[in-house]
Amino acid sequence: MPEWFSGEVSANGLRIHYYRTGGPQPPLVLSHGATDSGLCWTRVARALESDYDVIMPDARGHGLSDAPDSGYTSSDRATDLAGLISALGLRRPAVGGHSMGAATTLRLIADYPDLASCAILEDPGFRSGEPRPPAPGQPDPRDGLRRVVLEAQADGQAATIARGRAASPNWAEEEFAPWAEAKQRVSRTFLDDSTRTGPADEWRGLLPRVTCPVLLVTSDPDLGSIVTPEMAQVATRLLPSLQVVRLRGAGHNIRREQFEPFLREVRTFLAAAYPPAALQTQQR
Repeated sequence: MPEWFSGEVSANGLRIHYYRTGGPQPPLVLSHGATDSGLCWTRVARALESDYDVIMPDARGHGLSDAPDSGYTSSDRATDLAGLISALGLRRPAVGGHSMGAATTLRLIADYPDLASCAILEDPGFRSGEPRPPAPGQPDPRDGLRRVVLEAQADGQAATIARGRAASPNWAEEEFAPWAEAKQRVSRTFLDDSTRTGPADEWRGLLPRVTCPVLLVTSDPDLGSIVTPEMAQVATRLLPSLQVVRLRGAGHNIRREQFEPFLREVRTFLAAAYPPAALQTQQR
């Protein structure tokens, strides 16, 4: 983290840890996915730090933030995020998130419409309905996340990185260390909380309440992306101003698997929705 710094704020009754690139540039707050951490945005932050002051918080139950015994809904996380934005004195930052972090971001811009200037959602949980239970004798896919975390916490970082390389050979090498370290720091209270994923249709009620520009980044469901073209169409009916980009050749971790196209789309969106001149006007 050359010339970056980290810190803590008190938000929603918790200690929330964050990393920050710093500088006078307009702020961009990025929320990570489940079992990741703020530093899992490192590659993106390095690419954007000359243009944006990138803030990367650890969600509750992750990284170096507090892990309460309960309270892992998107509403809880959005309130944490709103508290962090307020505590840092950020005025209408751009916000973004991946997976669980995208759910947090969507809840934030719906519940706090005046807080952010625009939002980026990387493969959020826009599903058609509640997942079907596994067939008798078949593993529950929801257990996969728990297994990865428990294996990481039992075996250590080197073994976790090796498994990550084998499972995701198309990721850049710099992705694996923060990814593996994040797994070792996930709280068991988060893994055990039944509310952490929320209702599958929660997004349908939130999108119509959004007033800021939003970019939805999707990819290939056959490779593991959650948002299908059909659900993207539903999302645009709920929020007609929604901008949708499909980057083929990636699964759920779009930025890790199609980094340059992802970065290009993010830069283009931010340049239009979050121009520095508009920000300067807001701060006067």
